[in-house]
Amino acid sequence: MPTPLLDRGVLLLAQGDDLQVDRVTGSADAGSPCTRATRFQIASISKQMAAVAVLLLAERGALRLDDPINRWLPEPPAAWSGITAHHLLTHTSGLGHWEEYPMIDLAGPAEPDKLLAVFAGVPPLFAPGAGWHYSSPGYVLLARAVERASGRPYAEFLAEEVFAPLGMTGSFAGDAAGRDDVAVGHEGGRPVPSWNLDTVSMGAGDVWCTGADLLTWLDVPRRGRLLGPAAVAAMITPHAPTGRPGEAYGYGWFVGPLAGERAIHHSGDNGGYKAFAGWLPDSDRRLVLLTNQAEVDPALVSVALLD
Repeated sequence: MPTPLLDRGVLLLAQGDDLQVDRVTGSADAGSPCTRATRFQIASISKQMAAVAVLLLAERGALRLDDPINRWLPEPPAAWSGITAHHLLTHTSGLGHWEEYPMIDLAGPAEPDKLLAVFAGVPPLFAPGAGWHYSSPGYVLLARAVERASGRPYAEFLAEEVFAPLGMTGSFAGDAAGRDDVAVGHEGGRPVPSWNLDTVSMGAGDVWCTGADLLTWLDVPRRGRLLGPAAVAAMITPHAPTGRPGEAYGYGWFVGPLAGERAIHHSGDNGGYKAFAGWLPDSDRRLVLLTNQAEVDPALVSVALLD
């Protein structure tokens, strides 16, 4: 099978438990090659981890998917009173994406409550449940709800309740400062600054993974790992049409066609990084792409590999 060009990063394709493509190439940083231990930002694929954290707490009775979000946030605006965890998970809350909040510096530090105040200062685009609009800020709110419901910092909850039970020893959430085996994002052949992952992207794009860990992650829907059957089914149910043919959004996953098959997948895009993870149930194929090269188009690579 031909492997599409990838100058930096990791590309994995498995069918069943057979690894058909295993490519690690290029540099993680100046003078340091990418290896199987290199951790990459997975950007918006991180939303899946936030969704699983919410579902874990729901299974334990610590929160409910129909809880109004104002139960978990300090002094939310009246316009948010009808928004539930389900709305945030499915991008049907009416909250905007980053372009609706141009006053936020995605690369700069942000005090959590002040960040929420910025979100609250922009009116929702529509009433909860009345439409679909992709919203990373909505997942930032979910991460805050996880902290309130669990009584633990969000990154700690993921480390102890999500990554450790799955054996994802190369994965973590938040700032990469001081960590080994971390890829530096590149664009135009030069390093570029990352987004602030401790606050601005918490829950929405804050996780780092190795390729092998992200392949393991796909076993959450594929093999029902970590969650019970009802929670797994809810996670990959096509709850909300996105407006693209045959595609809907579950809880942290797009559900729709890919290379002519039904698929459960998500891509990620942060400064200098691109990522993709998907599972095609009918052929039992899993695809992972992680790169610290902004010019890579995960959709093109995915279609080329899967066709």
